[in-house]
Amino acid sequence: MVSRSYSNLFDLVSGDSPTVGRIGRRLPRVMTAAGIISDLDEENSNSVCSDGLSSVSQDRIIIVGNQLPLRAHRRPENDGWNFSWDEDSLLLQLKDGLGEDVEVVYIGCLRDEVDPKEQDDVSQTLLETFKCVPTFLPPELFSRFYHGFCKQQLWPLFHYMLPLSPDLGGRFDRSLWQAYVSVNKIFADKVMEVINPEEDFVWVHDYHLMVLPTFLRKRFNRVKLGFFLHSPFPSSEIYRTLPIRDELLRALLNADLIGFHTFDYARHFLSCCGRMLGLSYQSKRGYIGIEYYGRTVSIKILPVGVHLRQLQSVLNLPETKAKVTELLNQFKGRTVLLGVDDMDIFKGISLKLLAMELFLIQHPEWREKVVLVQIANPARGRGRDVKEVQTKTYLTAKRINTTFGNMGYEPVVLIDNPLQLFERISYYVIAECCLVTAVRDGMNLIPYEYIICRQGNDSLDNLLHLDSLEQKRSMLVVSEFIGCSPSLSGAIRVNPWNIDSVAEAMENALAMSNNEKQLRHEKHYRYVSTHDVGYWANSFLQDLVRTCKDHGRRRCWGIGFGLGFRVIALDPNFQKLSVEHVVSAYKRTKNRAILLDYDGTMMPRTSINKMPTPEAISILNSLCRDPNNVVFLVSGKDVDTLSEWFTHCNKLALAAEHGYFIRKNQDSEWETPVAVSDFDWKQIAEPVMKLYTETTDGSSIETKRSAIVWYYQYADPDFGACQAKELVDHLESVLSNEPVSVKNGQHIVEVKPQGVTKGLVAECLLSMMRQKAMLPDFVLCIGDDRSDEDMFEVINSARADSSLSPVAEVFACTVGQKPSKAKYYLEDSTEIVRMLQGLAAASNQTAVLAVSQLSL
Repeated sequence: MVSRSYSNLFDLVSGDSPTVGRIGRRLPRVMTAAGIISDLDEENSNSVCSDGLSSVSQDRIIIVGNQLPLRAHRRPENDGWNFSWDEDSLLLQLKDGLGEDVEVVYIGCLRDEVDPKEQDDVSQTLLETFKCVPTFLPPELFSRFYHGFCKQQLWPLFHYMLPLSPDLGGRFDRSLWQAYVSVNKIFADKVMEVINPEEDFVWVHDYHLMVLPTFLRKRFNRVKLGFFLHSPFPSSEIYRTLPIRDELLRALLNADLIGFHTFDYARHFLSCCGRMLGLSYQSKRGYIGIEYYGRTVSIKILPVGVHLRQLQSVLNLPETKAKVTELLNQFKGRTVLLGVDDMDIFKGISLKLLAMELFLIQHPEWREKVVLVQIANPARGRGRDVKEVQTKTYLTAKRINTTFGNMGYEPVVLIDNPLQLFERISYYVIAECCLVTAVRDGMNLIPYEYIICRQGNDSLDNLLHLDSLEQKRSMLVVSEFIGCSPSLSGAIRVNPWNIDSVAEAMENALAMSNNEKQLRHEKHYRYVSTHDVGYWANSFLQDLVRTCKDHGRRRCWGIGFGLGFRVIALDPNFQKLSVEHVVSAYKRTKNRAILLDYDGTMMPRTSINKMPTPEAISILNSLCRDPNNVVFLVSGKDVDTLSEWFTHCNKLALAAEHGYFIRKNQDSEWETPVAVSDFDWKQIAEPVMKLYTETTDGSSIETKRSAIVWYYQYADPDFGACQAKELVDHLESVLSNEPVSVKNGQHIVEVKPQGVTKGLVAECLLSMMRQKAMLPDFVLCIGDDRSDEDMFEVINSARADSSLSPVAEVFACTVGQKPSKAKYYLEDSTEIVRMLQGLAAASNQTAVLAVSQLSL
């Protein structure tokens, strides 16, 4: 069946007749009037498990960004539009890494406003000529989305700035958030117009579209979706102040692969997922993954690179050579330091100028010999903070030039008019050192561009009077708070807030020997030239393919409402247990084995009072009275507690401390399936655990007869997990010669005798039935956590060793929808009890019928 949502618009532009599943129509406008879409759950947006046939002969990737990689120019006399590729756009440059056989479709906004009357024609032109699908947003909605929520709320917060005043984002405005959601929904509609959900890959870019994955995942449960964040991601202490923090996290987790420039940003995201959503992550074979409702969301850490071919082509332009000649004459006899930054509060331009001022004060010998050329690109945002940065920058530069300059010398050359690429590159070529001292930045490719330009070419070498055999050299002073810093190990890293440190770095860069500069340049060039934007894009797409390779074989369905929507992805054989089916099988079978976990299964883990209810006792007694049943209940509690709780269940078999103690009925003694003669290891383990309890607030110890357990569920999540890992290593070291196992479970570290598992209980149950000459033809095994997986494994393999009837009906059931060795699941303890009530009622009916027959 072809997905009913797939209407491939490319049939229209090719002139072909629409094929099955492709709807022939012009590209529509999704929204041409201001409006707010705040409700995710609209008509016809129900969860769909797409099973569309491929109608694309080659791989295709849909790249979604806030802006299309296009330049638009209005023709003279308002006669339509001219469009061309924007060679500076990262979205266009990344095509180098995707391969010639990969078809690329772009979805995004245009930089210029297009009249609604022209939008259909513009859409058709862009689709035919550039394979671009424009998203037209009403000006008022765009302003609230971009200048409002993106720039006033997300941008400052993601750069570690709390909204403490109106100048710093101000109080959270829910109407701006609704505009953000609305725009993301419009983008989702555009994707749905062109996507083949079974074949296409979707790659979403940056913080403007962070809830887009939820809209796409809701419509296509198996969509192959990647997301890359090009800004920093703040620490959990900063991020948790955002009122819609959970919605954004859950939206990102609807992607298959999430990319970050540095490990710091990824670490902060993982910490937020752990602290706010209770999720954990694992690193396996070098890949980091978060288990999220049966789906593994992969985390990618790789900084983006420069477009090497573009830079080298501009270096070869005659305009570049002419500009370099001009600059060499302008700064003849002087050493040039270079800064290239946007005019905003995070680039640290004023701090850099203060460092330059201090440098000239401390090193008068460099006066009239060194010049700082500061290129200030136009600000992308707007507001009072931008104006303040501009004013402070101009005043500081003027003061420095007044103090240290003269008629023929200005120590600071401030360039605030837009430069063409060849002009900026020319400054790179002549600069002895590049200074990038942003106080917080996502990636910043300025240092990479500088390194490539300093490598130059033969023509530029002649202008610089470099011998063809002479090694190139460059010098970098970079802030430790920018994304490219970790990859530039040869740079002088500085704290931009420390003016003295930056001034000292300037002096070190100027005084460093040419040989040292050459070695550092060679190291940097080797990395930057091999990790360009094509390498980055190819690596991301490869990981996306790897992450999505099992999509086709998983069973998927959506749950949750609004932005809390998520997809359950499980093994195709995993299904919800039907109470009617179990009861029917129960009635027609004669030898029944029933194995029940207690904690978290019959009794919810959130319950404060763990004692069984009278209803639970009644159900268990009804099941135990049936002569065809053998009922076993397993718990982590100690023997005294279980004996007291189930004193009225005479025929119930009990397993305490997860199977270390077993009692077949109330008249039997407690037995130990695993013989342990020596518990001296407790004297070693307990002092170690006490040490970690004293140093980990919120942790505690429980001492059982067979085990010692350290709990840390109420400790700080990160610190608790760190301490648990260290405790496991410590215990394994001191107990290496003892017959025990050390287990790190869900918020616990447990030390217990080797061989003690819940699988022993399952084996004991089957053994009891063999002793009674009962070959089980019905098996019900229910549990809720990892320790219960041992029971499921024993039960599933029992048929192979003839412990079960060849026609036995086996119901291994876990609580909740999650990966498990069990074939079935029920949602919660309430459903478990309801099912057991049905079985108990069936047994009672059988008993009543038997009594009535005897009386006859």
